[in-house]
Amino acid sequence: MIKVSESASKKIVDMMKEDGFDAAIDYVRVGVKSGGCSGLSYELKFDKEIGENDKVFEDNNVKIAVEKKSFLYLAGTVLEYSGGLNGKGFVFNNPNAQRTCGCGESFSL
Repeated sequence: MIKVSESASKKIVDMMKEDGFDAAIDYVRVGVKSGGCSGLSYELKFDKEIGENDKVFEDNNVKIAVEKKSFLYLAGTVLEYSGGLNGKGFVFNNPNAQRTCGCGESFSL
């Protein structure tokens, strides 16, 4: 499962509204792709549809869609949001990552 912190949930719902999405029926697509300074990087985007290879979760009023291949890397991850002057934005707390880069957007296993 992928969890969403309360602060991330609030930010996601606001951003979805701004972009014409509805958190009650649309999804946050979370994925992993090759690249980044640590080998793998995270992807986040909004989506109105799910695919047949997607796993779907809901936490803190946010629906999350993850392709099964990416889920292998993301199981147990908590999506958090850190705002303010020194905030990093969205942060993935991934228990599977053995190394992350300084920006927090890439990782390795």
